[in-house]
Amino acid sequence: MPYMSTSRRSIALFIPMSLLAVSAYAISLSDLSNEDASSGLKAALTTGTNAAVSKLGAEGGFLDNAKVRIPLPKILEQARPILKMTGKGQQLDDLVVQMNRAAESAVPMAKPLLIDAVKSMSINDAKNILTGGDTSVTDFFRSRTQEKLAVQFLPVVKKVTDRSGVATQYNAAMSLAPKMGMLAKDQATVEGYVTQRALDGLYTMIAEEEKAIRADPLGTGSKLIGKVFGALK
Repeated sequence: MPYMSTSRRSIALFIPMSLLAVSAYAISLSDLSNEDASSGLKAALTTGTNAAVSKLGAEGGFLDNAKVRIPLPKILEQARPILKMTGKGQQLDDLVVQMNRAAESAVPMAKPLLIDAVKSMSINDAKNILTGGDTSVTDFFRSRTQEKLAVQFLPVVKKVTDRSGVATQYNAAMSLAPKMGMLAKDQATVEGYVTQRALDGLYTMIAEEEKAIRADPLGTGSKLIGKVFGALK
C-alpha cells in the first residue's frame, strides 16, 4: 500500500464523513417512517409555538410588530378625524396601546393548550401539515384551539380594555349593530375584537416560525427536525 502522509490521510477520512453528513438529509418524505415524520413535526411545532408565544407575550410583542399590531376597529378608525376634533385623539391612541397590551397579556395563556394540540397530533395530521400549503399550520391550530383560547383570552382582554372610556362608549354604541347587520359580530365589543385579533396574531407568528424552520431546519439544532424538513427540500 503506497505511503500516505498524515495530512492526506486526514483529508481522505474527512471527505467521506462530510458526504455522509450531507447525504443524511438527502432523502425524500416517502423515505421517512411515519414515526419520524410525526415526531419531527411535533418537535418543530413545539419549538415554533414556544418561540411565538415568547415573542408575542413580551412587552411590545404586538404593539411593536407590524405583522400583528392591533389597530382600532374599522368604525373607530374611520371616525378618528371627528373624534380628534372633539378632543378624543389621545384617548384613541391610548386605546390602541391598551388593546395591544391586552393581547400581550393574554397570549401566554395559550401555551399549554397549543402544546396539548401538538401532542395529540395524529400521523395523518402530521403528513397533511408537512405536505400542505402555507396555511396548513394555522388551519391545524385554529381547528384545535381557537374556540377554547377565545374563552380564555376574553376576560383577560376585557380587564385591560375596560380601563378605556372610549372602549366603554364604543361597546355601548355598537351593542345593537350586529343584530341590525351593520357590523361583524367580532367587532361588536372592543374585547371581542381584540381577542380575535390576538388569536389571528398568534397563529400568524406560529406560521412564521414554521416558515423559518422549513427554510433552515438544521439551524434548530435538532437532528430529527433537520432530517424531516430536509426531506422536503
